[in-house]
Amino acid sequence: MVEDNDSIAKGLKYTLKSGGYEVEICGSCESALKQAAEEYSLMIIDITLPDGNGFELYEDMKKYNTAPVIFLTAKDDEDSIVKGFDLGAEDYITKPFSARELMARINRILKKTEKTDNIIHIEDIVIDRDSKTVTRSGEKIEFTALEYRIFLMLAQNKNKTVTRESILEKIWDLAGNYVNDNTLTVYIKRIRKKLGCNIIKTVKGIGYYI
Repeated sequence: MVEDNDSIAKGLKYTLKSGGYEVEICGSCESALKQAAEEYSLMIIDITLPDGNGFELYEDMKKYNTAPVIFLTAKDDEDSIVKGFDLGAEDYITKPFSARELMARINRILKKTEKTDNIIHIEDIVIDRDSKTVTRSGEKIEFTALEYRIFLMLAQNKNKTVTRESILEKIWDLAGNYVNDNTLTVYIKRIRKKLGCNIIKTVKGIGYYI
């Protein structure tokens, strides 16, 4: 949840935790972007934030995270509402709001999206996003965290070329240090070796695809 109003954030955190959810609170765009690559079931984003705009934040977050979003904001003009849905929001809720209604909407969204993208099958390879594991013919493949992220990125874009620049951009912060072009080549080589099959194809001078 990205919300700079402390009382709203604390109240919603209590309500959500009472409903069985784990909640991460961010009070600014900067703090939210630091968490962008974590796997969440849902994002709740305010639009008016102290260091930026919630719409722009969501567009940045989408580069790293495919979780559905609810915009929760005091901006109730038609243009803002339309823009929120045009960006791909699952819901747009204006303040003041009912906590019970918000919970009902959250439950609806999560029920709709539950498990739809959590298991990915590619030939005899299975990626389980819940446990962050990869198996081939039932045998677990031991990937490092960064190898898993790279492979998952390619798997989520099956049959589409993912550029080297795009991969580097998305794994730089995850690695905690700079990953250069040559290092990426080494990672891809390691992933191919561990998979034991040639499903990752190279598009010379551009990137890779599965």
